[in-house]
Amino acid sequence: MRNIPCDLSNYTARVAEVPGVKMGKDEQGREFEVTDRQTGEKKFVASLFLKSKIRGEKGEEVRFTLDADPGEGFEEGMVVELVAPRMSPYSFKNGNGETVSGVSFAAVGLKPVGASF
Repeated sequence: MRNIPCDLSNYTARVAEVPGVKMGKDEQGREFEVTDRQTGEKKFVASLFLKSKIRGEKGEEVRFTLDADPGEGFEEGMVVELVAPRMSPYSFKNGNGETVSGVSFAAVGLKPVGASF
């Protein structure tokens, strides 16, 4: 199961780290720009601090992979909205034979609160 839509309407999202091109590492440890396997378009990443709108609940920093370049003008602390956020569970065996599992987060894009996409 992949690309499960997630409802973040009860959360405020603030930029924790300015968005940039998503980078990966090859087997030799060299960095490269991550691209979409089908389209070849660059992927971007944004670290956001998500805080529940329910008083007293703690927040958490979450990294989202973005399908599109969010553009300029995003600054730390800025309140933003994710366009079509989704999550994808994953599981694989690493080089030591251990199973690694988790959830990755992604979105079509990012926009300042109140802006149209």
